[in-house]
Amino acid sequence: MATTSRTATTAQSNHVNPALRAPIVVAPRGRRRPGLITAGVALAMLGALIGVRLVATAGDRTGVVVLARDVPYGSVLTAEDLRVTQVSVDPTVATVPAERAPSVVGMTAAADLVAGSLLAPAQVATAGPPGRGEVVVPLPLDAKKLPAGRLVAGERLLVVDTPPADADPPSGEVRTFAVSVARLGPPDLNGVSVIDVVAAEGDGPALAARAATGRFALVVLPPRGNS
Repeated sequence: MATTSRTATTAQSNHVNPALRAPIVVAPRGRRRPGLITAGVALAMLGALIGVRLVATAGDRTGVVVLARDVPYGSVLTAEDLRVTQVSVDPTVATVPAERAPSVVGMTAAADLVAGSLLAPAQVATAGPPGRGEVVVPLPLDAKKLPAGRLVAGERLLVVDTPPADADPPSGEVRTFAVSVARLGPPDLNGVSVIDVVAAEGDGPALAARAATGRFALVVLPPRGNS
């Protein structure tokens, strides 16, 4: 009798109620996104192409002339002003080849040349100002007569005749002088800067008289080709 009771108890303990079983959790399957996969492959290919291009161009270097120090407009270039370096440069950028460096010495800066920049052929000339039929006239300018934007060498100006300080504006035609900036000096203790301008030889005396009296104003003209 006791044996029968133990057997029944064991059978009951081995039988698990289905309602009490732990639920089986099925991990959700990730949704495939073909667009993202395609974009990732395209980015990887683009990165590989860029890397190949950089490796190919890194060794494609050529010797060019570079400015070793600042050279103002109108100054004669010396060997100390130049140095040669190996760079990778776009073929569309105008440069002076390293082998032509000796021929640049003795030429004149046709613009303000900045240290560390590549020298372009158009930035040098065989002769500086003044040229034939030209004169250089210094004009003293206080801060009130200078434009807010800094004047640069080669900029075109009109020097306009002005009346005395207490006089009325002129009613007739005003005389003007077409000039270009050769160089701009630093301001002195009184804030007066002197700019050298290139003018026609016939305008030199009259322009110098305006510079002496200070009775003139400046008009900045557009660059050549934009007027």
